[in-house]
Amino acid sequence: MHRIVIIICYYGRWPWYFTYFLHTCNYNPTIDFIIITDEDSPLKFLPNNVAFIKMSIDDFKRRASKKLRLPVDFSEPYKINDFKPAYGVLFPEIIKGYDFWGHGDIDIIFGNIRNFMTAEILRTHDIICVRHDHITGFFTLFRNCNKMNTLYKSSKDYKKVFSSERHFCFDETNFEYNCFTQNIPLENANTEIESMTQIVKKMHNQKLLNAYFDFHAMDILHGKLKWDNGTLFFKNKFEVMLYHLINLKRIYKPKRIIRIPETFYISPTRIYS
Repeated sequence: MHRIVIIICYYGRWPWYFTYFLHTCNYNPTIDFIIITDEDSPLKFLPNNVAFIKMSIDDFKRRASKKLRLPVDFSEPYKINDFKPAYGVLFPEIIKGYDFWGHGDIDIIFGNIRNFMTAEILRTHDIICVRHDHITGFFTLFRNCNKMNTLYKSSKDYKKVFSSERHFCFDETNFEYNCFTQNIPLENANTEIESMTQIVKKMHNQKLLNAYFDFHAMDILHGKLKWDNGTLFFKNKFEVMLYHLINLKRIYKPKRIIRIPETFYISPTRIYS
């Protein structure tokens, strides 16, 4: 079985949905999750496949400056998203021994990841994306090799991105999602910087790497999801790998979460059992 580790950097107080994230990580025991943060764990007992590494933002910036050999300085933690494609270089001690490493976020409810990240897909692809049209910062896998760990260098703008305090959405599309959703030719994409989606699609077209794009993640719901003992279903019919709470977390503010049931439902406005 291919070994997979997901690296997540998060700074700030833990939001309510982090408990759901940890709960659903527990149902993916063959995948490891490493959370780099300046906060303590919110739970006394963590899933066996989840580990915390304490690191201040200043330590992260010092590490990035040293590993990338660039001046790195920023004030907003959200800027760290631009560094996600470089996690393989920033954290070699974490990814050692794994076949794939990935970057992720905590606003996620996982289904059964291995039902989608199959042995055949992992064997035949260098980078694996869970949307059909562009790379997502909340979950992308890279084969653990020098070529893929340094893939970010294929962007002509990576030094500008890493050296600037501005957030460029480098890990995804430089905010130009519509370019890729509408399948506009790469040469016509109106972007300020060359994002990871652009370089991956370009190199895939040139057969310099083999990229996997497919629709395994949901964020906008027109219906109901059911999470049942580690498996996530849409409309009780279609299995989904993960749900991204990008919209729900802004409108749903539950009371204190004491225990997450083994079956619960997700609607466009709430989570309930």
